Amino acid sequence: MEYWLPVVYVSIMGLALLVYVILDGYDLGVGMLLPAASEAEKDTMIASIGPFWDANETWIVLGIGVLLIAFPKAHGVVLTALYIPVTLMLFGLTLRGVAFDMRVKAGDKRKGMWNRAFFIGSLVASMSQGWMLGFYITGLQNNPVSLIFAALIAITLPALYVMLGAAWLMMKTETELFNKAVKWARIALLPMGICLLLVSIATPLASSVIAERWFTLPAAIGLLPIPLSCALVYFGMSWLLSKPVLLKRGWGWLLFGGLVVICIMASLGLAYSIFPDIIIGQMDIWTAAAATDSLLFLLYGVAITLPAIIGYSIFVYRVFHGKATELSYE
Repeated sequence: MEYWLPVVYVSIMGLALLVYVILDGYDLGVGMLLPAASEAEKDTMIASIGPFWDANETWIVLGIGVLLIAFPKAHGVVLTALYIPVTLMLFGLTLRGVAFDMRVKAGDKRKGMWNRAFFIGSLVASMSQGWMLGFYITGLQNNPVSLIFAALIAITLPALYVMLGAAWLMMKTETELFNKAVKWARIALLPMGICLLLVSIATPLASSVIAERWFTLPAAIGLLPIPLSCALVYFGMSWLLSKPVLLKRGWGWLLFGGLVVICIMASLGLAYSIFPDIIIGQMDIWTAAAATDSLLFLLYGVAITLPAIIGYSIFVYRVFHGKATELSYE
């Protein structure tokens, strides 16, 4: 039990953060695409994420909450090292929340200002999350290599989010906005692919621990399905975006599904790279874990909370499925 409890908690934390990247990723992406749309289209874009974005952010609360209650030693180290980007991320998410309501309630004269605020909040939150991920992968080491790698991830993650946002809009909108979403996805696909390729090359260079795990036989052969599947999905998405007839027939969900596959494969690769450490080269999950009695007690709360979040999310997505309608605050 002492061995498996930390594994269970780190698995739940990893699942929560993966789901957050996918779900909140698309609504952050929609926010970053907002300046490229007309005023009427901006209302539809906001309406397409309106019922979901609060629920999407619940997953990051769960992930960080598990880090705090199950791995308190790691929580202190991680959040101390990432204090500035975490603060910026919270600022961005808060700005998004305020702008979401104020863009209409403040009146037409200030609507443009709040649209810009929504875009800025989305961009700041996305880049902050990318920076945190890059800095974490390098073991929270404050050196030039870590800083450069973190900056690279800070560019890569928003590119992925923009693709998720465009794919989401292709599923939720019609006519001219749908056509724009296809155009945005085509523009974002190559930068996202280049960034992901550069990250794949830079990751083993930035971390000797990860390099050893990936390029040692027979592990290197067993891990080939991860990069190969990502490459196949990427070229599949490129082919799909070149077929507007298929997209108009409702095949846009395949683009979103392909991005989900890439996220899952990347998460599996990251999990393999760092396990059993929770901070690479510094602390494993058993060293960082709370007392066994505490973990057993908290497991009851997690057993209630996790299914509740999953159930609520499924319910919301079922109720508000289909194309987005005109935004209304009445």
